Amino acid sequence: VQLQASGGGLVQAGGSLRLSCAASGSIFSINDMAWYRQAPGKPREWVAMITSGGRSNYADSVKGRFTISRDNATNTVYLQMNSLKSEDTAVYYCNVHAHYTNYEGDLAGSDEYWGQGTQVTVSS
Repeated sequence: VQLQASGGGLVQAGGSLRLSCAASGSIFSINDMAWYRQAPGKPREWVAMITSGGRSNYADSVKGRFTISRDNATNTVYLQMNSLKSEDTAVYYCNVHAHYTNYEGDLAGSDEYWGQGTQVTVSS
């Protein structure tokens, strides 16, 4: 299973960005999908998650400003980020818990996967 994240960039404070992360490969099913971020010199922190049924949860620091969503048909998770602040500057990573298949297409196991990260820079 591979994750491809996109949508990062440079934006002024108060602006918006939308991140995307598409999962591909030998996917049987995808459970929770999430976004994390890591600012320079800080540990990686959880930002938001969404279950396969569409229930979402957010870190207090982004609640009311960020919205996580998913498209189960395309195995894609999104993060709409509004009212961005300088402290939102970080590399954002998508995270997926998925069941994968063997070469015959049968369920083979489950694992956790990470995207390559996309840089979000908010200028004040």
